[in-house]
Amino acid sequence: MSIMPAQAVASGAVRAAQADDPAALDAAPLAPRARLLPALAAVYRAQLSRARVARIPLLFVATFQSVGIMVLMRGVVDGGAEARAVVAGSSVLVVAFVALNLLAQYFGQLRASGGLDHYATLPVPPAAVVLGAAGAYASFTVPGTVATAVAGSVLFQLPMTHLWILAAVVPLAGAALAGLGAALGLLAPRQELATLLGQLGMSAALLLGVLPADRLPEPVGWARDLLPSTYGVEALARTFDARPDWAAVALDLAVCAAVGVVSLAVATWAYRRAAVR
Repeated sequence: MSIMPAQAVASGAVRAAQADDPAALDAAPLAPRARLLPALAAVYRAQLSRARVARIPLLFVATFQSVGIMVLMRGVVDGGAEARAVVAGSSVLVVAFVALNLLAQYFGQLRASGGLDHYATLPVPPAAVVLGAAGAYASFTVPGTVATAVAGSVLFQLPMTHLWILAAVVPLAGAALAGLGAALGLLAPRQELATLLGQLGMSAALLLGVLPADRLPEPVGWARDLLPSTYGVEALARTFDARPDWAAVALDLAVCAAVGVVSLAVATWAYRRAAVR
């Protein structure tokens, strides 16, 4: 007969005591909650690897759609401020298609299928889940946005000297639209409604962002001022000038950043609200 070590006997006694006393299980210490930045990086990498294969075809569709719109507008727009608006609006439309439309559908599906319960059991802050998913989806917009801006510059013979501004426009407009898309998907009571809201948001970005502002009726222009992506459009369009007004560009980007902070905060609140239900 083998003799059990004292440590094993003590461990078995503890487990037996916990089994007899359910309160002892409740009193057991839990794993410490992960910090925001490491949790954000982990969620971002997981979402990026998960969505890479599924989203690449959709990104191609978004880019092809934006380039097609510019080709159609080429027949009615010759150049000048209108051409700058069309190219800038079509470029940011790629961001809206992925960060707003697809993210609204993703969180709507996640909520309907019970996928939020999986994230709720993980020791990660809610902000890490929202920011990680939003960042991953926004990352997919970079190649399509750059390709659309370059194609539009060639098509309308616009200078490409200041296209580096996309390094600021894409993340700031992407944050604002991704937060809006996540909030729509999490607050929608049904998955179908989340999909509808995402489609309507992208249609608004198409109508209010691509069409020149001076050709829109005044009430529609007020709605344009409420759409966060239009400030990214304005910032990009200003850089096509021979002498850009950098103060106005910085102001537009600041508005994008402020709206991004607010929309991501609302999406985080919506995630907490949906996860506890």
